Amino acid sequence: MLSQSALCRNLESTQLLVVGGSFGLREFTQIRYDAQKIKKKLDPTLEAQVNTKKQLAILQDEYEKLKDLDLDVWKNIRGPRPWEDSTEYQEEQLARLEKHIEL
Repeated sequence: MLSQSALCRNLESTQLLVVGGSFGLREFTQIRYDAQKIKKKLDPTLEAQVNTKKQLAILQDEYEKLKDLDLDVWKNIRGPRPWEDSTEYQEEQLARLEKHIEL
């Protein structure tokens, strides 16, 4: 059988572990929630996109930028596929670029 002193030591260490673990868990949990609060603070530009009143102004600014662009004239540019040799495609692009500069 265990003596009284050995039993008390085991009981004390177990109680210390339970109580200390409880406080430690509470502190780590609080740190986690504090970090989430900091993470949730939005960048001012993102906050403007979320806010519907400011969002209208952003949409109008974007419309003004796109209004002057000619979207009907465009060229479909095909890039190399992963299984194709990209050096051929790069040489082709360089040749087209040189022709464009000469004109």
